[in-house]
Amino acid sequence: MRCPYCDADNDRVLDSRASEDGRSIRRRRMCNHCQRRFTTYERVEESTIAVIKKGNVREPFSREKISRGLERACWKRPISAEQIRKIVSLVEAEIYQEYEDEVPSVAIGEIVMRHLAELDQVAYVRFASVYREFKDLNDFVSELRPIMRPKKRVDPLTERPGADDES
Repeated sequence: MRCPYCDADNDRVLDSRASEDGRSIRRRRMCNHCQRRFTTYERVEESTIAVIKKGNVREPFSREKISRGLERACWKRPISAEQIRKIVSLVEAEIYQEYEDEVPSVAIGEIVMRHLAELDQVAYVRFASVYREFKDLNDFVSELRPIMRPKKRVDPLTERPGADDES
């Protein structure tokens, strides 16, 4: 493994453990040349799934592309790199579980949006605005309407809708 800092090909593994999703191994390494530490991930190479883009263009599935899209959507949001990696792993696992040879890019976008909506509404809208190619403010409003609906509050003592709700 080449060191990402000095490009030396001389390191040692300090720690290995299974990642949270159990589909990869996280290795903590130290370069013997510059003494800096870095992390690598080892995962099973799965059969390549082709992504069917608009216009029926096909390209190989890329975790990195999903990760970059999520990083842009989550920029300056209280979302850690680990949370982004976890979403990427969940999306990838779902794709390999549901599809064999090809997956429409539309399906990937919907899976990403579903996981992102659970994590952060602002990041969700940022991702949706690029993914769904919003043209104007009405597109934003249409996307926001479902997530802005007030949730009915329930009185915890009576388990009935609260007095301020219209029921």
